[in-house]
Amino acid sequence: MQLYGYWRSSASYRVRIALHLKALDFEYKAVHLIKDGGEQKSADYGQLNPAQLVPTLVDGDLQLNQSLAIIEYLDSLSGPRLLPEDAKQAAIVRMLAYDMACDLQPIVNLRILQYVSGTLEAGDEGRSAWIKHWVDKAFTAFESRLQTYAGTYCVGDQVTLADLCLVPQVYNAQRFGVDLTPYPTLMAVHDRLQQLPAFAKARPEAQPDAVV
Repeated sequence: MQLYGYWRSSASYRVRIALHLKALDFEYKAVHLIKDGGEQKSADYGQLNPAQLVPTLVDGDLQLNQSLAIIEYLDSLSGPRLLPEDAKQAAIVRMLAYDMACDLQPIVNLRILQYVSGTLEAGDEGRSAWIKHWVDKAFTAFESRLQTYAGTYCVGDQVTLADLCLVPQVYNAQRFGVDLTPYPTLMAVHDRLQQLPAFAKARPEAQPDAVV
């Protein structure tokens, strides 16, 4: 099994967490999203992922893009379930996961930020304002949801897909200096997750392509 990813990619990050939680052996193949204009734009990588995004998972003759599809596939293989068997609980987990992975992450990822700061000529100040605005909106709603659903983690006391989607977005928010003190429940869940070995192994700084 091979995972093509980038150390700072939120989508790659959540797949790494899943792989470590499932104790699945994989080979990590770095795709540098900035070097030489972005290695994801190469012809070879385009054969694996026509969208020129990371991550991509290769498992035998299976090639999968889209991190949530990859995680649901991994969830079917082994280890603790990331989506509960109960339909109502699974729907709640997906709702929270999509808050982070579908509503927030796509509008604060690298290609959008490059467009905001470069093409739209908003510069670093405009990029920072963009990130803070959308993180605050998403985290405010998420904090409210956690009042209803959180236990030790996002949904009760078992790690779920929602947790895998939350942690990378907190990492990004911290990286760009967003004040997270208004979200005490969210941050308490995040801090407990960071104590788990699978989450520690998946951290961006622990990856072989990390530049620190």
